[in-house]
Amino acid sequence: MEQLHPDVKEVLLSEEDIRSIVERMGEQISADYADRNPLVVAVLRGAVVFTADLMRAIKCPLAVDFMAVSSYGEGVKSSGVVRIVKDLDTKIEGRDVIIVEDILDSGLTLSYLVDLLKGRNPASIEVAAFLVKDVPGNTPAVSPRYVGTHVPDAFIVGYGLDYAERYRNLPYIGVLKPAVYQK
Repeated sequence: MEQLHPDVKEVLLSEEDIRSIVERMGEQISADYADRNPLVVAVLRGAVVFTADLMRAIKCPLAVDFMAVSSYGEGVKSSGVVRIVKDLDTKIEGRDVIIVEDILDSGLTLSYLVDLLKGRNPASIEVAAFLVKDVPGNTPAVSPRYVGTHVPDAFIVGYGLDYAERYRNLPYIGVLKPAVYQK
């Protein structure tokens, strides 16, 4: 059992749970792209840990690139304003693209990103989301083709996910204590 960080209320997914989810997603993507060479696009910074593990679980040839977008700032809710902080270095015209995202809640930022990249004429574009947050009354603006698992509507940290650039290095997915972000 992992050592629980003092700011974490509970563990939702253990290291073993995460490994199992990533392996399953890697198998699905490997089967779907067996005869292709997809470009895996990691959405920085949160998805970098998941992307590294997922790439190792995908058994077909692939390439990787990175994008960084900002819509949160220091807060806990999306600001609704999307800013491209780092764009792709790779031309995606005619390429199969898989956008890798750490967590999907409203999907507004990801929807903006998908539309932006579609304008660059890829052969295909799909989304692999490690976590989908189940928010009552909310249907995300994007439906990922590959979904790791669903999580409750709570402030999730660990395995690349952060609050104010902290907790990304936790080896599990946990729920942050409200007292930490309600200061």
